[in-house]
Amino acid sequence: MIHIIMYAKNRAGTAPLFLLFTTGALLGANFPLGKVAATHGFSPLAWAWVVSMGAVLFLGLTRLASGRPTRLRRDHVRFVVVSGVLSFVLPNLLLFSVIPHIGAGFSGLMFALSPVFTTVLSVAVGWERISKLGLVAVALGLIGAALVSWFRASDLHGPSPGWLAAALAIPVILAVGNVYRSWDWPAGAEPDQLALWSQILAAVLFTTLLLADGQTQNTVLFAAHPVPVLMQAAAAGLMFPLLFRLQQVGGPILLSQIGYVAAGVGLVLATVVLGERYPAPIWIGAALLAFGLALTTLERTKLPVRLRKAVWHKTASIRCLS
Repeated sequence: MIHIIMYAKNRAGTAPLFLLFTTGALLGANFPLGKVAATHGFSPLAWAWVVSMGAVLFLGLTRLASGRPTRLRRDHVRFVVVSGVLSFVLPNLLLFSVIPHIGAGFSGLMFALSPVFTTVLSVAVGWERISKLGLVAVALGLIGAALVSWFRASDLHGPSPGWLAAALAIPVILAVGNVYRSWDWPAGAEPDQLALWSQILAAVLFTTLLLADGQTQNTVLFAAHPVPVLMQAAAAGLMFPLLFRLQQVGGPILLSQIGYVAAGVGLVLATVVLGERYPAPIWIGAALLAFGLALTTLERTKLPVRLRKAVWHKTASIRCLS
């Protein structure tokens, strides 16, 4: 695993699109794994703990094996606390709570709304400008997501409005987290170090909540179903350092596009592996999301990576001086 992550990190400096698709695919695996966990009796809180602990173990061992320091710097504390809550604690608790009620595939499609909210928020606060092509891409993504959501909500056998509202809160929280991490990224910080401590915070919070709620039955479930637990832990451990690296080199809007990739991967896995069935309008909406991602990819390739990094470094320098 260490060789895989080091390969990805070496590619990251020159290929943010490689990071985009790899991170999105790993994120997409969360949705079917989350549904499998629910069928085995895992609580949403316990499964969110698996995600964070998997990331902590993988990132911690990777840094120790490479001889890099793991201690938390004082000037990283605020970033770790805020990004941990916005990016991991709240979204994962919501995600694994709604999956049993709205399905793994549909839950994944909710992540496709993250680019829309992230783009709107980034432009609103002046972090990024959007081209005409980018605007078309966002519009297509919004139409696709709206089509999927409307059809799912109109289904007589579909989830209740309350669960749909909870699912729609996920991309909003993710968008706020995406923009925050770019705004408050500590100078000179390594992506996997920030990911490690953000996940340590999440793991501590989840452990505290599990103990306070008395969910001791999950200990038996971990031993009874080790395969999905290990698969989820491995997916999380591989994904989060790539996610933070993508944040560093691509900014919030490009990072948010992992929602499109994850939605497609989650929908396909839910259909092929779990046997979920979705009608034609949902697949049409998913196709629009994919087309929006293709346009976004085209737009990003027009802007050199070096220029994007220079803009982000300059913006970060201005923020530090203000």
